[in-house]
Amino acid sequence: MITGELKNKIDSLWEIFWAGGITNPLTVIEQMTYLMFIHDLDDTDNLKAKESAMLGLPYESIFAKEVKIGDRTVDGSQLKWSTFRDFPAAKMYSIMQEWVFPFIKNLHGDKESAYSKYMDDAIFMIPTPLLLDKVVNAMDEIYEKMAQVKSSDVRGDIYEYMLSKLATAGVNGQFRTPRHIIKMMVELMEPKADDVICDPACGTSGFLVAASEYLKENRKAEVFFNRQNKDHYMNHMFHGFDMDRTMLRIGAMNMMTHGVDNPYIEYRDSLSDQNPDREAYSLILANPPFKGTLDYDIVSTDLLKICKTKKTELLFLTLFVRMLKIGGRCACIVPDGVLFGSSTAHKAIRKELIENQRLEAVISMPSGVFKPYAGVSTAILIFTKTGHGGTDKVWFYDMRADGFSLDDKRTPIAENDIPDIIARFHNLAAEDGRKRTEQSFFVPKDEIVSNDYDLSINKYKKTEYKPVEYPSTQEIMADIRELEMKIGEEMAKLEELLEM
Repeated sequence: MITGELKNKIDSLWEIFWAGGITNPLTVIEQMTYLMFIHDLDDTDNLKAKESAMLGLPYESIFAKEVKIGDRTVDGSQLKWSTFRDFPAAKMYSIMQEWVFPFIKNLHGDKESAYSKYMDDAIFMIPTPLLLDKVVNAMDEIYEKMAQVKSSDVRGDIYEYMLSKLATAGVNGQFRTPRHIIKMMVELMEPKADDVICDPACGTSGFLVAASEYLKENRKAEVFFNRQNKDHYMNHMFHGFDMDRTMLRIGAMNMMTHGVDNPYIEYRDSLSDQNPDREAYSLILANPPFKGTLDYDIVSTDLLKICKTKKTELLFLTLFVRMLKIGGRCACIVPDGVLFGSSTAHKAIRKELIENQRLEAVISMPSGVFKPYAGVSTAILIFTKTGHGGTDKVWFYDMRADGFSLDDKRTPIAENDIPDIIARFHNLAAEDGRKRTEQSFFVPKDEIVSNDYDLSINKYKKTEYKPVEYPSTQEIMADIRELEMKIGEEMAKLEELLEM
């Protein structure tokens, strides 16, 4: 989390874009992303040159000598951030537009790499030299502050803060999942070094980034000191799909900013026949779109066989089952209606998870978790794909607080159930004796089946009513008389003051 002066600098940069006519938050983040990449390219090149010099190894800078851009040949040194930032605004603008952007778009030779897919249709959209000059100066100040912050992932924190400004909810229920909820879900699932992780509705890649950060913090030696595991982490572990190309570019850069060289992030309608994945992943983390409805014609027939519906939240659950390997795990966010909906499709997907897979947990979240984007009530479903059942009991948890107020302001508060949820989930053996009046408890499968596979926590929890003792009528009347007398005395004093 970034605070103080660095946060103010980023807010100021945002205002510079806004005042310059770029008001779409996605466009602002895209342009800032490109410029961060150009700046980092210079820093990385200088660092590699120094390291090579210290080790006595040869190194040729990507900015060395002359660089061919289209039919022209230009001096490579002029493409460096540290060089062109000192040019007059008009010259810097023409260099950025005519040389730097074409240069970075074709920098990577492998056209199938995440970098090439991400940069292929990058467009320089800063409209004037004056605005570019202000933006470059503001970014230099941000990088100076970043150098003073003692954090291993200050760049990632900055990116998360930028993404938090995406406060627009789409018609298909798209909105950003709060970072602390993502982190909780990742900690519940504990990704492993050999996992193949997917988010079929990845947006800005929040779940994939959190999974990569978890592995860095908790399995560093296993992942990074093993050549095979490191290659898997960099090139084969992370998969994300989305139908919004802008989100894909931001998501890919988000992953690369967090140190994953080649994430597999691409355009795909996950629910259609475009998606061929079956039993491909060992872990799915997702918050799929709610409230969306699709035509049967564009939905994969495989999904409709299990759950014939047009509702995206039900189709995505069916998709997760199909995409997971046997033994694969899933943690996903669903709207409350999935838990208790009475339609044939609602019951079918719940029956599929309980009878044919192993449903482990239902974590009910308060309705304010997604504010200010939306006020929907949601839950987290955790299950393992077995293909032959295995559900004997389901763990329910009633989350009442997530560390933030449940209004539109979402200010930090002391009450927070998340640490308790994580601790209890990783020690479910100790939950057996819990009563239905407590925040978490087990419900046997037979009881859920007898209730039409209803997974709403309110169906099973019991409320303990404590008798409240009220004063007698005589006592209440005596109190009212006493108040009347005091009011009469005060009125008399007021009248005396007015007559003076």
